[in-house]
Amino acid sequence: MDALVLHSVSISFENKRVLENVSFSVGLGEIVALLGPSGCGKSTTLAIIAGLFEPDQGEVYWKGHSLRGTPSHQRNFGLMFQDLALFPHLNVFENIAFGLRVRNFSPHQIQQRVKEMLELVNLTGFEGRDVTSLSGGEMQRVALARALAPQPELLMLDEPLASLDRTLRDRLALELRQILRHMNQTAIYVTHDQEEAFMVADRVIVMDKGRIEQIGTPQEIYHQPASPFVARFLGMKNFVAGEIIRDKGERWLIMPIGRMPYPSEPEGKGIVLIRPEGARVNGKGDLRIEGRVLQKVFRGVNCLVEIQWGEQRLSFSIPCSEKIPKEGEVLSLAIPAQAIHFFRD
Repeated sequence: MDALVLHSVSISFENKRVLENVSFSVGLGEIVALLGPSGCGKSTTLAIIAGLFEPDQGEVYWKGHSLRGTPSHQRNFGLMFQDLALFPHLNVFENIAFGLRVRNFSPHQIQQRVKEMLELVNLTGFEGRDVTSLSGGEMQRVALARALAPQPELLMLDEPLASLDRTLRDRLALELRQILRHMNQTAIYVTHDQEEAFMVADRVIVMDKGRIEQIGTPQEIYHQPASPFVARFLGMKNFVAGEIIRDKGERWLIMPIGRMPYPSEPEGKGIVLIRPEGARVNGKGDLRIEGRVLQKVFRGVNCLVEIQWGEQRLSFSIPCSEKIPKEGEVLSLAIPAQAIHFFRD
């Protein structure tokens, strides 16, 4: 069952279109990530769902009922922001209890609920701690506990881990998903970091310039990007011009770096993505290319290898266990058809 539905939502500020026909749904207990660059409309979408803005066009529905005209405080939605907004003059207990007091929970209920939340975020015994004495990760956990304490029907998290270093961010992202799954919490998670989105979310919505580019599972988004923008945003860089032609009854994909059978698309011009992890040294593939090695960077299990083919520079992630030539030498690569994506102009 869909809990939240956005239908053709659009909004403008100072005659500038910020969102254009945004439509998606979130199921009960589902975690959905809004992923995209700064300024793409992610936070504005959250603000509309929260009731901070009314859309110029379109509707927001919660469990089948329109939220138009419903004040934000009556929606029972929770928000967790990037800056956390913890109260520095209150200790951990009082920070978590704040929303419960606003909602007139009894003292016994507050005591019990704060205890449950501290256990949930692995901060038992921190009740009397000054929040300014906590580490970054501990502060994130307190903010999450405070957001979850009033039992919001929908929890919205806006870049909650953006201020943390990579290692801590990855660890907390996994913990966050585990906590949300444990509580069967319906949630929308906003981030510009694709790795974070893939770790936390059941489905990902990729946005750009106020529009939705693609909706899918993390696996679908990564393995089947719907557009060159999505592929580039995910860090893929190997793009070449391409054209599908018919030759002697068969369709071929023609590129500056070679040609290969490509029966799944009709004739026409477009852009070709070569996935960086698809290449193998001296293996079998539908496309073979050779290029001079410009650089080889060790990255643990895989090496990042950049080659020059004519005027084209291509980057590949190749297992370091394979025999990779030195910089300046020629590298021969085999690329299977599944590592090639054709985007029509």
